[in-house]
Formats: sequence, structure tokens, C-alpha cells
Amino acid sequence: MVATHFTHIDTWVFDLDNTLYPPSAGLFALMDARFSAYVTRLTGMNHDRALQLCVEYWRSHGSTLAGLMADYDVDPHEFLADVHDIDISHLRPDPGLARAIDALPGRKVVFTNGSHNHAKRVLAARGLTRQFDAVYGVEHADFKPKPTAAAFSTVFTKDGITPQKSAMFEDEARNLAVPHQLGMRTVLVHPQPDTADHIHHQTSDLTDFLSQVVRPVFPARAKRPMS
Repeated sequence: MVATHFTHIDTWVFDLDNTLYPPSAGLFALMDARFSAYVTRLTGMNHDRALQLCVEYWRSHGSTLAGLMADYDVDPHEFLADVHDIDISHLRPDPGLARAIDALPGRKVVFTNGSHNHAKRVLAARGLTRQFDAVYGVEHADFKPKPTAAAFSTVFTKDGITPQKSAMFEDEARNLAVPHQLGMRTVLVHPQPDTADHIHHQTSDLTDFLSQVVRPVFPARAKRPMS
């Protein structure tokens, strides 16, 4: 029973993009276009090469931003404001997910490699603003991205998170390696299964999974028949 694996959890940490909304929303495609356009303006590369560089930085540095900061000394605030300037009006509130998060006992936190402002916009569009006690963008991690250990250490220290009593929900398997090492309960939110050892649970439906987490661990005691 899923719930038995979460009875010790008092802090629930969620990624944002493709975790608190479905990948079908297509926000990454909109951001990728702005990523490549930014790199094209910065470097003079053509579109295809710029997009390739974004992917290379994601692989080698954890994020495109981290690579650009290292090699081109870009202003991270300017970059984040630019690439997150996308239309999210098609996002819709998700009352079912809101109720499932509300039902979780303890503290609820968002930690994203995106900006704090992007996270706040998305949460508002999804009707999830009041469900979370804190929202951390990459700027709160000193622009060090997940999956680096430094990113988790910085944010978890700021929030006072005890990893051994916390769970992490992510759509990227690699971002769960450090949480697993720290003793967190890890959940991959992704339509495709992954066999990595650092993933405890997997789901393609976050709302359904959370509804299983908060089910009573022990069955209700049967009532005695009235005499």
C-alpha cells in the first residue's frame, strides 16, 4: 500500500514544470523557442546550433542558464525574465490536484529550476497558489540548478527541510538522485517508466498517486453490532 511509505513524511517538495501541470500543456516548447532565440542573439549561432547548445548545457551544467553563466557571463535575471515571457493563458485550474495537495499532512513546497516569478504565474493559473507554504526558484539556489547537490543543499537549508522526513516529486529522473542520497522518498512523475535505483515510486497521474498517499494506513475498525 502506497500510503505506508509516506507515514513519516512531514514536508512535500514538488518540482513545477511538467509536474504540477501535464506535459501536454506544451510550455517547454514555448520556452525552448525563447531559449534558442536568446542564444542566437547572444552568440550569433543559427537556430539549430543554438538549440543544440541549450541541450548540451542542460546535460553538462544542469541547465542552459548555468552553461551560459559559465561561458558567456550572462545576467541570470535578464535571461530568466526573457525565456519565461510566454503565454500560459491556456493553463487551467485543477481542483482535483488542489484537493489532493491540501490533504497532505505537513508542509508543501515548490522547488523549480525556473524563476520564482514563473512559478508563481503557473501556480496561479493552475489554481494552486494557496496550496503551498513556500515557492523556491533557481535564484533561491544561487542560480545553481537541480540536479546539483549544491542546489538542494541551499534551498533545503533555507527552508529548514529535513530530507529524511521529506518526499520529492519530479518529472526528471536525474533530479531525484541527490534527494535519494539525502534520504528523501522519491517519486517520478512521468508517462514513461524508469528503472533507476534512486526512484522509489513512479506515476503518470500525480492526482491519483497523491490520493493513494493520504488513504488511511490501517483499515477502519469494524463497528460492533448493536445489541
